Amino acid sequence: MSIGHTLLGLLESGPRHGYDLKRAFDEKFGHDRPLHYGQVYSTMSRLLKNGLVVVDGIEAGGGPERKRYAITEAGITDVAQWLATPEKPEPYLQSTLYTKVVLALLTGRGAEGLLDTQRAEHLRLMRELTRRKRDGDLADQLICDHALFHLEADLRWLELTAARLDRLAEEVRR
Repeated sequence: MSIGHTLLGLLESGPRHGYDLKRAFDEKFGHDRPLHYGQVYSTMSRLLKNGLVVVDGIEAGGGPERKRYAITEAGITDVAQWLATPEKPEPYLQSTLYTKVVLALLTGRGAEGLLDTQRAEHLRLMRELTRRKRDGDLADQLICDHALFHLEADLRWLELTAARLDRLAEEVRR
């Protein structure tokens, strides 16, 4: 995910302080990975340097000064271009899980237990996401569906790999 583009998109609704941007980001996109304040401010500094935002005001408070950022026309154009650009599908051809299966076979360890353990972890996470989806709003439902569909594909791969382990073991040991 492009944090810079996401923060720019959040600024399109109006100027905000870094704290407000972090809170909005975390609320909409950061359920599992909230932004660190340092990430927000370093990103805003880069966006400012690149002319995609301006400082719309500075407020003094009990702590450090609070800068309010506003998106520029160049920033709006940049977000529009980013939104119009399709994401590259990720084929997962360098999967850590695949690597573990092959290394287990290469080293004479059985991969069945590895696959069983991974299947159990996928199912545990699917149950957790299903609960979150059931209790969540539409945004939660959509992001959970996205994750669940990927986990289902992984489960299909786990089953297919388990069915082909003997043949894979022969091939990787040649």
